[in-house]
Amino acid sequence: MRCSPQQLDAALKRALAPVYLVFGDEPLQLGEAAAAIRARASAQGFAERTCLEAGPQFDWSALSAEAGNRSLFADRRLIELRVAGEGVGRQGGDALRAYCERGADDVLLLIIAPGLDWKSLKSKWAQVLDGAGVIVQVRQLQGGALQQWLGARLQARGFRPTREALALLAERVEGNLLAADQEITKLALVREPGPLDAEALSAAVHDSARYDLFDLTDAAMAGDRARVTRIVRGLAAEGTAEPLVLWVLAREIRKLAAVAFAVRHNKPLGPVLKAHQVWESRRAAVLAAAKRIPLERLWSLVAQCAEADTVIKGHGQGDAWTLLAGIADGLVVPLQHGRPV
Repeated sequence: MRCSPQQLDAALKRALAPVYLVFGDEPLQLGEAAAAIRARASAQGFAERTCLEAGPQFDWSALSAEAGNRSLFADRRLIELRVAGEGVGRQGGDALRAYCERGADDVLLLIIAPGLDWKSLKSKWAQVLDGAGVIVQVRQLQGGALQQWLGARLQARGFRPTREALALLAERVEGNLLAADQEITKLALVREPGPLDAEALSAAVHDSARYDLFDLTDAAMAGDRARVTRIVRGLAAEGTAEPLVLWVLAREIRKLAAVAFAVRHNKPLGPVLKAHQVWESRRAAVLAAAKRIPLERLWSLVAQCAEADTVIKGHGQGDAWTLLAGIADGLVVPLQHGRPV
């Protein structure tokens, strides 16, 4: 069964599954989901906890051996398997599938895998686990989902935030839920519970937003100019290497130009999307952006990328971050009456 972090508490109250897989690269939700499972297991009599670290040299037979051991101190036990890296490999997959198929009434298995790739969910072991237990995937929250999450946390502390307050807090902590949690904790220490507007929030919360390189292209392709500006400023403030930002932008622009050219000339899109490694999950967004942004603008942006590359390498004049911001902004083409502006 698939379960979001927000649904986990209700699922745990209904019944405990024999196996849980918690994965994703957002550390706060990952840690809280694992803690909630441990707490519920403890309340249900799983009094003893054993931790296994599944690194590159891990002997996966240890999982079966540990599950088969009888404890002298507890009738029911929790085995916590912490997976390093992006996958479990063939041996790990076979061991997990065998465990899920066999099961153990007196053992609960909690698998924590921060680096697990979502594509691993298509493997046989993950499908077997999906049928036998619960899979919880944590993700970075954005937009309305982030504001909803922040609103729930603030309300749990007794605050009643306005929409403007939520929007401001989301802007300042986007991409960094750990900072968001810290700021809300600080608010609870310095302010009495009750109504919370943007002015009061602004006086108490620091700007803790942190962005990933790919957040920039996602925001640009979505046509969100304000967010593009915030992300560029955030990346610059964090000291992100300019060549990495240029690489991400140039790769996206070349991809969009190739797709836009194929669309204009009625060429088959399948080979183009495959050549540029546009996976199924992103095809709709890429096609929408390629139709929204004029092909001539994309060609102009390719030339601007070459100019930025020259400046970054010290062979041209100008400020690299100003050029990068201009390139990112060039991908933002708002629609007016169904046509690009």
